[in-house]
Amino acid sequence: MIEQIINIERMEHALTLFGNCDENIRLVEQQYGVNILFRGTDLKLSGEAENVLLAEKCIQSLLSIVEQGEPLNDQNIRYVMSLVEDGREGEAAALNKDVICITSKGRPLKAKTLGQQNYIDSIRKNTITLGIGPAGTGKTYLAVAMAVKAFRAHEVNRIILTRPAVEAGEKLGFLPGDLQNKVDPYLRPLYDALFDMLGTENFQKYLERGNIEVAPLAYMRGRTLDDSFIILDEAQNTTQEQMKMFLTRLGFNSKIVITGDVTQIDLPADKRSGLVEAAKVLRGIDDIAITQFNEKDVVRHKLVQDIVRAYEKYYSDTARRTKK
Repeated sequence: MIEQIINIERMEHALTLFGNCDENIRLVEQQYGVNILFRGTDLKLSGEAENVLLAEKCIQSLLSIVEQGEPLNDQNIRYVMSLVEDGREGEAAALNKDVICITSKGRPLKAKTLGQQNYIDSIRKNTITLGIGPAGTGKTYLAVAMAVKAFRAHEVNRIILTRPAVEAGEKLGFLPGDLQNKVDPYLRPLYDALFDMLGTENFQKYLERGNIEVAPLAYMRGRTLDDSFIILDEAQNTTQEQMKMFLTRLGFNSKIVITGDVTQIDLPADKRSGLVEAAKVLRGIDDIAITQFNEKDVVRHKLVQDIVRAYEKYYSDTARRTKK
């Protein structure tokens, strides 16, 4: 058993670190099996030597976030713990420094993981970016945020959002209404992200003016898209032909962001995913970036991380048994 002292000079930092009813510090205690007490300006950690060392690294990283004026929650505490596990706790301070844009409710939007920060940097620096990873990693939401930022800065004249209307067990023909009514459910995540960034009134105004276009992928054929920020969502459900068609729509002064999760392909068994092929074909080409997310980049409920991890293990074990 050893003891380690961490000095916290500002009481407001200590209050944020501990959280409501000490819930934040309890997470650290449970994770590392240590006891933490606060006396005066000193935080005392006690426990097994290795555990105390890890807990100290975690707390110092959390304090670096608190000192930037950021709140602590279950998601970012567990993410810092994963950085400590990987020996990358020093990189926690790099988060929360870069405001992507301000939402319609005045909330500053920032990267929550290093994977998200890498994704944002890739979009800034490259004309085409592929964001590939599991659900809940913010691929679509961050792409829309970057599109809104470019639009507000007059870097592009319009935002175009599209996704393939692939049936995942349901039949489009049974849905009520005309074609637009039938494909709207597939485009709902894109609408939701735009509403959050712009507000409903601004979204409708820009939609009517043609500054924003939300349409199924089939509507892209035959067009050249200049001065646009174009997002292709759910790209794992494009065919090889659709992906090639989409990529060749790129015009001057435009950006393309392609997002998808290759573990959720809803194409018929005889069709290969255009996203899987594009990730292989386009690798190594200048001005094209491919960002891979993993379960540690999931920013939804902790159970989503556990579900993603469980499925990855299941598929990995199944593949191993098949090879035998």
